[in-house]
Amino acid sequence: MTEPARDLSISAARDHLAEVVSRAAYGGRITYVTRHGQRMAAIVPAEVAEAIERAEDAEDVAAAREALARIDAGDKPVPLAELRAELGL
Repeated sequence: MTEPARDLSISAARDHLAEVVSRAAYGGRITYVTRHGQRMAAIVPAEVAEAIERAEDAEDVAAAREALARIDAGDKPVPLAELRAELGL
């Protein structure tokens, strides 16, 4: 069973961290940690974070494959200096 998400101030989350973590691990609860009423972070079940990481990894692999396919099709890679300049780095 998944418990409904809730918001909790940083100080309350700190004071009740063990309970918040247990609720995430065993109850599936997502707790948004807030400061001055604004959500700053979240404590989530590990499987939720791991699923997000897997999805991000899959997106990275797909983007890399797409870039390699473009290079194989004749597109020239963008030089690092040009990419840095474009990104303002």
